[in-house]
Amino acid sequence: MMVYQLDHVVVWVADPVRSLAFYQEVMGLEPVRAVEYAAGEAPFVSVRLGPGTILDLMAVASAPKVDALTGVEGGAGNRLNHICLAMTETEFEALHQRLHAGGHGTTSPYLTNLYGARGNAPRSFYFTDPDGNVFEARYYDPA
Repeated sequence: MMVYQLDHVVVWVADPVRSLAFYQEVMGLEPVRAVEYAAGEAPFVSVRLGPGTILDLMAVASAPKVDALTGVEGGAGNRLNHICLAMTETEFEALHQRLHAGGHGTTSPYLTNLYGARGNAPRSFYFTDPDGNVFEARYYDPA
């Protein structure tokens, strides 16, 4: 059986600069190509989820160009149901605190034993970014 790695996910946003501030300051993610984007040298800015995975913060206004690139009319600009981010328990608690401290809050209470790629997660919660994209944060027992 083949095993693939997730390279990137495109998240549609109204204002990439505003969104970058949320992903960097609230979620604690490292920006990628922010300087190039600000200089007009990159069509979008990204944030790093891990060594080989990024989120592209793509302006929804560019959806027609992305449709032309992919050859799929109406395929761009749509939201996913949610993106689940796995992290350590310490990172999980810190993100929860930053969301509440920044006035963003969460859209669910702590949930328990939800199944994912690594089995059941002891706790998770859902939250949204400024554009309404839904995320789930979770951690797994280190054992």
